[in-house]
Amino acid sequence: MPTELRASDYGLHQPTLDGLALHGWSQQNLFLSDDLTLALAAECRAGAAAGALALAAVGRGTAQAVRGDIRGDRILWLEAGQSAACDRYLVVMEALRLALNREFFLGLDSYESHYALYTPGAAYSKHLDRFRDDDLRTVSVVIYLNPDWQLEQGGALRLHPLDAPSSDIAPMGSRLVLFLSADMPHEVLPATHDRLSLAGWFRRRPH
Repeated sequence: MPTELRASDYGLHQPTLDGLALHGWSQQNLFLSDDLTLALAAECRAGAAAGALALAAVGRGTAQAVRGDIRGDRILWLEAGQSAACDRYLVVMEALRLALNREFFLGLDSYESHYALYTPGAAYSKHLDRFRDDDLRTVSVVIYLNPDWQLEQGGALRLHPLDAPSSDIAPMGSRLVLFLSADMPHEVLPATHDRLSLAGWFRRRPH
């Protein structure tokens, strides 16, 4: 292994890291290979067909509740060993964790992720990814699994930077979006077709 690793050694382009540093968010197209994107999409759809995806809740602990008026996706958490595609994906994300730590010294030590399926009309209202009583989520990650997505199908991720106009990011297959969990309000707009993604969070070590 070379002593000086480039961002591209992790599959991550330097402009993606630069964008995160400058703006608090960034995106990169074609982050995952086509075959891995298709394999993950197939696993998500198979899980949905088998009834393994559950309606997502909002809040934590005793305040946790399913609120379809706020959040309409169905989710399935990923675990190492559940499939070959899942394990390949987790290897990619481990490399991304190393790249982020090397670039920003964030102390990220774990990653959690779930499939998210939004059926037509489902959305997620504006929110932050960090809980009031848990500040360990540091960098949020979304990877889209929709190979032939068309702009007119909707389903954009709308980011609300604090000091800039909002940005809409279409859920094109293999596209990666990164943003700082504590600082980036965002929402998911409704779509006319099933919208598949992987949502994840890099968590830092507790102090």
